[in-house]
Amino acid sequence: MAESFFEEDRRLLTPHAFDFVLEGEFKRAVRSQNFLTLVTLEANREWDGMSVTADAGTVEAVAEIVRHEVRDTDLLGFSNGGTLSLVLLDSNFENSTRVIDRLIQRMEHYDFPAPLRVSVGAACYPTHAVDADSLKRQAVSHPVVSWRRGT
Repeated sequence: MAESFFEEDRRLLTPHAFDFVLEGEFKRAVRSQNFLTLVTLEANREWDGMSVTADAGTVEAVAEIVRHEVRDTDLLGFSNGGTLSLVLLDSNFENSTRVIDRLIQRMEHYDFPAPLRVSVGAACYPTHAVDADSLKRQAVSHPVVSWRRGT
């Protein structure tokens, strides 16, 4: 049986599907000489002084916030590391930081049931990377903002 393109019961691309589509969009951006920005969002909970990956329901809530703030043509899914990833098509780094700011503002007004920390990284082609793999590495290692809600 073929692997599903989307996570079960969610509209998020699976890690395999996300990598496949990212690779195609990256090639399109190179060919058409357009910008492409990869944004990574890692949601964590803090319990007893330890940081643990947020549960699926929390990640889905963060994904829903992201979905409302981006275009239908932008890609949203999971990377291989389980991080929520967003591809902003035809968007340079400066424009992407405005989108990230909107995402943070929306999260500030969302009532999460427990304390949450969201670390956001971003990288742009051609500014930060020359291929899809280096774009992924740069997005994870290039923090833009760390947002925390709760105690």
